[in-house]
Amino acid sequence: MVPKRSWRYPRPVPDVIIVSDSAPLRAEVRSALAEGATVHELTRGAQLLPAVREYLPDLVVVDLQVGKMGGMAATLDVRLEEGAGRLPHVPVLMLLDRRPDVFLARRSEADGWLVKPLDALRIAAAVSSILDGGTYHDPSYEPLTVPIDGGTRTTVG
Repeated sequence: MVPKRSWRYPRPVPDVIIVSDSAPLRAEVRSALAEGATVHELTRGAQLLPAVREYLPDLVVVDLQVGKMGGMAATLDVRLEEGAGRLPHVPVLMLLDRRPDVFLARRSEADGWLVKPLDALRIAAAVSSILDGGTYHDPSYEPLTVPIDGGTRTTVG
């Protein structure tokens, strides 16, 4: 079994793999990363597992709707190798197109997710949280719970 990594502070500049067939999306994620981060850009999900083996990145950012092999399948591929003890735990941040896709992110055991449209502040917050050993579950577009008469609550949205 391959052990999990542990960081010693100050944390080194991260090594990140971004998987998306959209050049603007890759550029947006890259621009939100820490200055000096090592970034490897991939355009197909099928390229992820060999790249993870080669680079052992600190984080993978994967678009759910990447061509040739979707983000969920690529993430599951990494998780299966991890579960078999052939890879250490590699945190994955999944970029989702809509709120219902959270189900897919959870099923693929992503460490975090963001719902598009993206912005640099949310990307940076998610990356920082995951690199610090936590998770990030984007609260955007979550149903709101509001009080109604009598003190009961209902979900709206």
